[in-house]
Amino acid sequence: MNEREQHTVILLVAIVATMTVLAFAAVPLYRVFCQATGFGGTPKIAVEAPGASLARQVKVRFNTDISPDLPWRFKALQREMVVKVGESSLAFFEVENLSTKDISGWATYNVTPNKAGPHFAKMLCFCFSEQVIPAGKKLNLPVSFFIDPKFIDDTSLKSVDTITLSYTFFEFKGQAK
Repeated sequence: MNEREQHTVILLVAIVATMTVLAFAAVPLYRVFCQATGFGGTPKIAVEAPGASLARQVKVRFNTDISPDLPWRFKALQREMVVKVGESSLAFFEVENLSTKDISGWATYNVTPNKAGPHFAKMLCFCFSEQVIPAGKKLNLPVSFFIDPKFIDDTSLKSVDTITLSYTFFEFKGQAK
């Protein structure tokens, strides 16, 4: 093999290796990007509510889905609630394992409209952490959240009076990232 062919082989191997690394890193990097920027309706995580509620109220609807291969029942215990901007709220979800074995699940979430995502802050959430549901058992899962007061100042949200918080559960297979 001459020097030019060796250079071509090395370059092709480097390209394949780079593409492989990028393929495996894409999902975790995208998740970090969405959580940092609120892109795609990803809410931010907060330690506490701002402390002062404002007069503007927003209806928050709850949507639940499960992966077709997960033998669970998953529902919001309240279909919707009206919350004041800046005020902490608490919602509950119920998950039931319909199988005869313990199963671990993993929930992802999204907020629509997407432009409201950066202003929707969750203080307590079952999402992005493994949930083990024993065979035949039900479990109530809380979500504590608030809508950031900056929501009111965002001119693109003036006509938004309803936000949907949507969760999807998947079977957890492997280690959390």
